[in-house]
Amino acid sequence: MKPEKLRELFQLYESALARFREVLLLPKNEVIRDSSIKRFEIVFELAWKVLKLFLEIQEGILVATPKSTFREATVAGILDPDNTWMRMVDTRNDLVHAYDQVYAERVYNENLKKYLQMFEYLFSVLKNKINDLPTTF
Repeated sequence: MKPEKLRELFQLYESALARFREVLLLPKNEVIRDSSIKRFEIVFELAWKVLKLFLEIQEGILVATPKSTFREATVAGILDPDNTWMRMVDTRNDLVHAYDQVYAERVYNENLKKYLQMFEYLFSVLKNKINDLPTTF
């Protein structure tokens, strides 16, 4: 059951990632900026949940938060050992809990394209690993 749940969640991640990529290609205005940020938040949530379930199924690692998920994925060799994923968690938390126009503008201009690259890298790393999982355990 869990591998199928992981595959379903991964498909949602793939779709959300495509929508995030799409909005970042549009000419910028306030609506596009805010839409980009919302799509970032959606992709972020799906990314850490896919990774969380993957770690549980494939590595036997149980995690409960985004930071612990990205930390353990780094230890497991799935992600590069830099702090960019941790900074992304902080960005997401700041956007959700203390949204303001100046911060939103800075995140849009300085971070979202980098975060898109990171999400695409995660997608490419996990794609074959998830497809190669057995249907049941």
